[in-house]
Amino acid sequence: MTRGQLRRMADLARDEGYRVRWEEARGGATAPFATIGGLAGLLRRADRIVMGDPFSRYVQLLLTITRAGDLVVVDDGTATMEFVAQLARGERLVRWHRKGGRPGPRDLLFAPVSSSARRRLTPSDGRQVEVFSSMPVTEAPDGVTVTANDFAWTRARFGPPRITKGADMVGTSLVETGVVDGERYLDAVRTLAKAHGATRYFAHRRESTEKLHRLATETGLEIVRPDLPLELIARRGPIGRTILSFPSTVVHTLPLALAGTGVRVAVCDIDPAWLTDHASPRAQGFLSGVTGTARDVHRLARVSPA
Repeated sequence: MTRGQLRRMADLARDEGYRVRWEEARGGATAPFATIGGLAGLLRRADRIVMGDPFSRYVQLLLTITRAGDLVVVDDGTATMEFVAQLARGERLVRWHRKGGRPGPRDLLFAPVSSSARRRLTPSDGRQVEVFSSMPVTEAPDGVTVTANDFAWTRARFGPPRITKGADMVGTSLVETGVVDGERYLDAVRTLAKAHGATRYFAHRRESTEKLHRLATETGLEIVRPDLPLELIARRGPIGRTILSFPSTVVHTLPLALAGTGVRVAVCDIDPAWLTDHASPRAQGFLSGVTGTARDVHRLARVSPA
């Protein structure tokens, strides 16, 4: 699903007049070396680098090549809040759901690259850093420019959508990342869908096929695998009058993308009992923060599976 969405977004970029170069960065053991080698010259000559996920090891590795004085992070994921906070505190860059655990062998091996990337993403004389995001940023380091993404392009390019009378549900990859127990998640989805009359489940691009099959079989929900990011899918429509979600990026992005349509975004908090034994010690606090900082959303009581 990730690859499919990227290809569709590449098509949209071409439609907007941009030249797109597609790299099969994970197409085999030698692909990373071919990609890095092919991009090295461009990266060294570039004055501005615009990147997505700053926690990506690929992105961090490419950052060690560039000497650009203008770096822009474009990311509407929940990790953006953590990235900026870690940068402000001078901490190593590590995803929130892994924080608190012991670094593995690959982490230790990659540590020098990660440290170098963090230094490059820290503003200094001759280097400016900007974060473009719809997520709330409260701990921006000195010198980092924060620009709010208000989804103006999305609203202008798509919609307004046709609104249906029912409810739609948005999936999450919290089970796949080891934060939430799979059975508890299944029970919560079943209970939430029944309580609000949801009929469709928009799958997260990282959700496993096995889990989605169980959700369809045991809840009766129609599983939708979006070929574009959900903000664009919702804006194109049709979309339910109510969108149900657990704590995730969409509780921040969908109200912006659907502003003025009358669609209500409702979020259900994660019950601490749903967390796995392997979940990060700060998982609950982080997820609560994602919900608590969201604006224009309706807070639902935690569901109690029957």
